Amino acid sequence: MDIAGPVNRAVDWMTAHLYSGVPVVGGTADWAGRFTTWVLDPVRDGLQWLPWWAVLLAVAALAWLIGTWRTALTAVLAMAAIGVLGVWKPSLDTLSQVLAAVAVTLVLGVAVGVAAARSDRVERLLRPVLDVFQTMPQFVYLIPVVALFGVGRAPAVAAAVVYALPAVVRITAQGLRQVDPAALESARSLGATSGQQLRQVQLPLARRSLLLAVNQGVVLVLAVVIIGGLVGGGALGYQVVFGLAQGDLATGLVAGAAIVCLGLMLDRVTQPTARRPRKGA
Repeated sequence: MDIAGPVNRAVDWMTAHLYSGVPVVGGTADWAGRFTTWVLDPVRDGLQWLPWWAVLLAVAALAWLIGTWRTALTAVLAMAAIGVLGVWKPSLDTLSQVLAAVAVTLVLGVAVGVAAARSDRVERLLRPVLDVFQTMPQFVYLIPVVALFGVGRAPAVAAAVVYALPAVVRITAQGLRQVDPAALESARSLGATSGQQLRQVQLPLARRSLLLAVNQGVVLVLAVVIIGGLVGGGALGYQVVFGLAQGDLATGLVAGAAIVCLGLMLDRVTQPTARRPRKGA
């Protein structure tokens, strides 16, 4: 069965009717421009404005809060290695895209995950959709976002959000469903409303699952933001593409090493580590 014709017609229709000129809400190109101007540019400029030592302190504090001093040391050393490699500003540009994409992914993913956890019908409807999105290769997501948003950093972020969203939804829903039913029954017996049960019982008890969702969202977002260099994402992704296209091993290798360090730092900052109990405690 040849689906090329219908798919191409659908893409042509979206490009003609959704790209720009939509009354009231504007088109997808307008959304991409506003997201770049209002979110991506301020976050990037803010990170690049900070002195290097302030960034390292912030990384150390975040890693210490969620893990141990070893976690913090690993994260700081990974971030310091980026500065030693001489790609500090491009790395912070990539980091700004990751942070923006993760924020959007978590807002959408947690909201949909909560709905799936509290409704069997929603969970059944979402299951085949999530299965399809989780089995598609990363590069496939670049095609529709370029058709809808053009080229630039916003399309790279949009592709990363779509790629990471299924994992966040599933981990969130699973974590909420695994909350002890006795705790929910106790809350109901005390007169807690559905919203109170969610905010005061389910979300706190599912903290580790939510942190895992954040960690997986960060890792998956980073993977797609990097290949976003193919659609104008710039930063480290562009340097990798440039190195491959020009046969410039030095540029591509340095950018690749910086990506590894950035991924290691983000993993340490978002991955909870159990603290060892003190003796006598």
